[in-house]
Amino acid sequence: MKILRNLVLFSIIITLFNCSKEKIGPNDGEYWQAFHLLNFNNNEALAKIGENISKFKEQGINILILEVDYHFEFQSHPELRQTDNVITKAAAREFAQICRENDIRLIIQFQSVGHQSWAKETFKLLTVYPELDLTPGAYPNNDSLYCREWDVTNPRVYEIVFPLMDELIDAFQVDGMHVGMDEVFLLQSEFAPNTKDKDPAEMYAKATNDIYNHLVNEKGIEMFMWGDRFINADEINYGEWEASANGTWPAIDMIPKDIIICDWHYEPREEYPSIPMFIEKGFRVLPCSWHNVDASENLIKYSLQFDEGKILGHLYTNWGGKIDKLVEWPPMVNGKKFFYTKE
Repeated sequence: MKILRNLVLFSIIITLFNCSKEKIGPNDGEYWQAFHLLNFNNNEALAKIGENISKFKEQGINILILEVDYHFEFQSHPELRQTDNVITKAAAREFAQICRENDIRLIIQFQSVGHQSWAKETFKLLTVYPELDLTPGAYPNNDSLYCREWDVTNPRVYEIVFPLMDELIDAFQVDGMHVGMDEVFLLQSEFAPNTKDKDPAEMYAKATNDIYNHLVNEKGIEMFMWGDRFINADEINYGEWEASANGTWPAIDMIPKDIIICDWHYEPREEYPSIPMFIEKGFRVLPCSWHNVDASENLIKYSLQFDEGKILGHLYTNWGGKIDKLVEWPPMVNGKKFFYTKE
């Protein structure tokens, strides 16, 4: 009986604790209006966003996705700080507090697998640990290459990367992380010794599941990712960037359904068939637009007809720019008129 009483007491305490936790961001029955921010990579830049958080709130934004990647003062692997002028933990905590005060949910993005380089610059992970490159020694100076990718089969990658993710989760006090994973093209490359003879869908699913197990199962947070590699380019005519023409798309049936799929489309279309496809597969979907106002409006209107608890709202992406311009981002200003409290 004493054990039973203790269990009941423990259950009551946990329930009271959960009820007392402050919910930040969209309320139940409210659409997510999210904005993605890139290239705010140090304390000064982060402070400028903080000064403008209330303006995002006025535009209806209730979620911010801040892409940080290697621009943080990591303690577990200080050698992976992208520059000498990165975001500190104190600045991250201060920014998180500003978001909370404005009832905006903060999500941190850490680009995973792909986008480990841009143009001639290779980012820190594969600069410091070139043996973790999926195509080691290939593409000197990144010539004839879109972006480098890390080796999804090498467990050492995650021994290094997961502590980085943990530090970002703790510093920014977030309950969700966007892991990127878009535009992965090299799994079948002849220069990828560990994956070239393997099923790209299985390799892509392995990477997704490895990260999911850490973030969701171990850390208890929500996982967001881009959706392009799960779309069959042969069935949905988006092209090889917006959809998968390189065999990764069957991975959609190999991953957990509680991952939030950020389904990006930047051109105006009459229909976006990947949205009902993801819904039918059991995923929640956050459609994403870029700078074209007409395309953004088309995507919002199309996606809202599928509101079955699976369309979460909308994510506006920008891919760079000064903060004073971004708070007046035209697709965001135009798009807010479509959102209301769901009944």
